[in-house]
Amino acid sequence: MSERSVAMQAFIDSAEAAFTACANSPKASSVVERVFDALRTPAANSNLEGEQLPACTHLQGIAANTNRQGTLSDMMRRFMELEPQLRWRRRADLGTTASANFSEGHANVDIIGARGLEVRSDVWVGASLLGPGVRYPDHQHPPEEVYLVMTGGEFRHGDSEWFTPGPGGSFYNSPNIIHAMRSGDRPLFAFWVLAID
Repeated sequence: MSERSVAMQAFIDSAEAAFTACANSPKASSVVERVFDALRTPAANSNLEGEQLPACTHLQGIAANTNRQGTLSDMMRRFMELEPQLRWRRRADLGTTASANFSEGHANVDIIGARGLEVRSDVWVGASLLGPGVRYPDHQHPPEEVYLVMTGGEFRHGDSEWFTPGPGGSFYNSPNIIHAMRSGDRPLFAFWVLAID
C-alpha cells in the first residue's frame, strides 16, 4: 500500500469537509461522496517537482482574502501547504471562446489525478486559477464534476446564463456538458473534483 503524506491527508480531510458542506444538490453530493470514498485508499505518489506559472502570482492574495475561519479557510490553508510541490499547467486547447490573454492569464493544477501529487485514474481533485479579465474556453469532458468556488467570478454550463456562485458556491456539471468560467476585475479561483467511471 502507498503511503500518503500528512500534508496530503490533511488537505483531503479539509477538502471533504468543504465539498460536503457546500454541495447543493443530490447529484453533487453523490459525486463528492464517491470521490472521497475512493480517496480513503491512498495511491502512488508522483515524483514531479513543483512548477508555477505567471498566473500563480495571484495565489497569496487569494489565500489572504479567504474567510479566516471555517471549512473554506481550512481547505485553502491546507492547499497552500501543498502548493510548492504542485506542477501548474496551461490548457493546450484554447478553442475559439478563450480571451486573448488566456494563455498567460490562467493556470490549472491536478492535486490528485493523472498529473497530480497522488497519481490516480479513478478520481481527480484539482484547481483552476484565472487572473483578472480572463475568459476560460468552452470545454467538456465525460466525467461528472463538482466545483467549489473560493472567490468571485462567473460560470456558465449547458444553456445557462452566466452565474456567480461566490465564495463557498458549488455546482454540478453533468457528463459532457459544455461549461466555462470568466473572471472580472479580480482573480478567480476554484477547486473541482471529478469522478472517473
